[in-house]
Amino acid sequence: MLHGIFDSHAHYDDARFAGDVFDLLDSFQAFGVTGVISCGVNAETTRFAQALAKRYDFVYAAAGFHPLNLADVPDDPGAALEALLEDPKTVAVGEIGLDYHYEKESRGAQLALFERQLQLANAHGLPVIVHDREAHADTLALLRQYRPRGVVHCFSGAPELAREVLELGMYIGLGGAVTFRNAKKPAAVAAMVPDDRLLLETDAPYMAPEPYRGQRCDSRMIAATAERIAALRGTNAQALLTQTAQNARTLFGL
Repeated sequence: MLHGIFDSHAHYDDARFAGDVFDLLDSFQAFGVTGVISCGVNAETTRFAQALAKRYDFVYAAAGFHPLNLADVPDDPGAALEALLEDPKTVAVGEIGLDYHYEKESRGAQLALFERQLQLANAHGLPVIVHDREAHADTLALLRQYRPRGVVHCFSGAPELAREVLELGMYIGLGGAVTFRNAKKPAAVAAMVPDDRLLLETDAPYMAPEPYRGQRCDSRMIAATAERIAALRGTNAQALLTQTAQNARTLFGL
């Protein structure tokens, strides 16, 4: 059995886990899962992630306001985030970023919120977990301006964009999309990212890899993603899991 699985991006606050989240997480170590970052998208979900991190040694939290949750952002998002970052097992600012697929009319508000959270991450010396959907140019511009440590999660760009992200010193997060039949760009990126700059993730409960596509995703399924990415890179899944777990611990200071 594969072991040493580190899921660098999940959302165990999601309603799809409401009935069995504790039973599920209780089972993880028997399936080789040794680390999880549960990411907030607003204050409520961040607090839930922090509660999970307090309950489970292998779970860590990320605090942030997601671009698709603008309605949940308080009048003073900086003060709200500052308060959330006081939690000792909160190891990153995330999930933050830009999403122009669903929210084309809110670009100004998204940009201002993303910039404020980048500023706070740098002020606290914390890495960021970045969401970038159909907003590559604006995302890259702010990353170049603030040069945070961190990861662009669920990376959806071409290898050329990946190179620009890597040149900033950031990591690339890849998940179940790499296993999809038509996933040409994720597969190309998976083959070219340096060993020490790759993270594996689920984005649970979303993006379940083949052969689980259409099911609720969870951290155990990273094993299937690792098999596919290892094949693309000419290595074996266990070596890939060991390397990416070390990368996650390095980035998040664990």
